[in-house]
Amino acid sequence: MRIYGLQKLSLVDFPGKTAAVLFTGGCNFRCPFCHNFELVQNPGEPMDDGEVFGYLKKRQGLLDAVVITGGEPLLHADIADTIVKVRELGYPVKLDTNGTFPDRLAELLSRGLVDYVAMDIKNCREKYFLTAGREVDLDAVEKSVMLLKSGSTDFEFRTTAVAQLHNKEDFTRIGEWIAGDEKYYIQRFKDSENVPYGNLSAPSDEELIGYLEEIQRFVPNAAIRGL
Repeated sequence: MRIYGLQKLSLVDFPGKTAAVLFTGGCNFRCPFCHNFELVQNPGEPMDDGEVFGYLKKRQGLLDAVVITGGEPLLHADIADTIVKVRELGYPVKLDTNGTFPDRLAELLSRGLVDYVAMDIKNCREKYFLTAGREVDLDAVEKSVMLLKSGSTDFEFRTTAVAQLHNKEDFTRIGEWIAGDEKYYIQRFKDSENVPYGNLSAPSDEELIGYLEEIQRFVPNAAIRGL
């Protein structure tokens, strides 16, 4: 797996831990609100592995963990090899994923290679294709949901709320879909120059609270991140 970006310190990407963030290239989605679209569309030249792992080795005892994000990390068949190298340096690993590669996710979980998984729930089933920017294998997403809910690895589900893509009814349907006691976060969309489509905006505070109240009927531990 090639690494196309390194954030040397994050205080927010791995709950309760200071972490370095490794960015993979490429994605099977084309979300119109993506903040890492350059990594999806044209990642450029990968970083030198020696530079990346040299930094991680140097920061042993100072950083708590490593986050692997993208793009879509599970797009890469050899992701387990990279995670093994990270773990050999003593770092717990968090994985960000869109959930469309359940077999690769299952392998990582069964081998105990990841300590925390954050899986995007892009929208309700009926609007998934619109939010992901292309047709989606919802059976694969469903399998990943069930893998996480039935396993022992710590995880969260999360949805980035965009005013033009989500409404209160969507969160009712999301809640019905993933109902349970797991952690679930609504994240407010933030516009930036890296977002591929213009004219997108965040829901208001009032709308976000309405979304939260709706989904808490099914997922009591739901919360708004960053409000």
